[in-house]
Amino acid sequence: MKSETGPDGRQVVVRIAEVTRTYQMGTVEVNALRGINMQIAKGEFVSIMGPSGCGKSTLMHILGCLDRPSAGHVHLDEVDIDELDDNSLAEIRNKKVGFVFQTFNLLPKLNAVENVELPLIYAGVGFEERRAKATKLLETVGLKERMYHKPSELSGGQSQRVAIARSLACGPSIILADEPTGNLDSKSGEEIIHLFRDLNEKGITLIIVTHDEEIANHSKRIVRLKDGLVVSDTAVPPMTEAQRHNGNGNHHA
Repeated sequence: MKSETGPDGRQVVVRIAEVTRTYQMGTVEVNALRGINMQIAKGEFVSIMGPSGCGKSTLMHILGCLDRPSAGHVHLDEVDIDELDDNSLAEIRNKKVGFVFQTFNLLPKLNAVENVELPLIYAGVGFEERRAKATKLLETVGLKERMYHKPSELSGGQSQRVAIARSLACGPSIILADEPTGNLDSKSGEEIIHLFRDLNEKGITLIIVTHDEEIANHSKRIVRLKDGLVVSDTAVPPMTEAQRHNGNGNHHA
C-alpha cells in the first residue's frame, strides 16, 4: 500500500473519515461525534480544544484505539483500525500510540525506569534491551539521575516526564496527551510543554487535548470541536523566541 501524503507532502499518520460515535445512556441516545473528518501528518503538533461535552475525550479514545467509532473510518499509520479484532487493536495501541495522562498513571510500587519499561515488557523486549532503552529515554526527558526513584519521591512535573518517557518507549507513530499539564503548577506546566515542543522538533507527532489556550498556542495547529463536530482547524503562527523562552503562548500579548 502506497503511503498517503498530505498537501505539504508529509506522510499522513492519522486519517479520520465521517466518524460518528453514539452512546446509549438509558433511554437517551447521545451523539458524542457527529461526522468528524481530519488528517494529521507525520511530525505535526496538534491541539484539540472545545468546551466540556464537545467530543474531545471521545475523539481521543478513538484515536488511541481505546474505543471504536459507531460509523466512519479511522486509519492509523495506514492501518484501518475498524477492521481489527480486540487483540489486534491492543497490539496497535501498544506499538503505534503513546499515551500521556493528566494523572500520570504511574505504578506506585515501580521506580521511574521500571515504569518506563512497562510498554516494552508488553511488547516482549528482553531485560537488557528494555533497561538500556528506558534509561536513554529518561535521559532524554532530563531525569536519568532520578531513574530509581518511585513516583512518591518525584514532583508532579518529574512524574509527568516519566510518563512522557514511557509514552515514547515503543517508538509510537503518535503521542496522545490528555490535559498533560492539568495537574501541574504553572512552572512545571511550562517545562512540560517545552519538552513536548523539543520532542516535536525531533519529529515526534503530538496530539494534545487541552482547555488551556496558552498551552494550545505552543502547538502548530488547533482543531476546535463543538457539539461533536469540527468547527475550526487553523494553523498557529510561529512564536517569537521571546515568547518561547518566557513560556508565554499568547500571540496577542
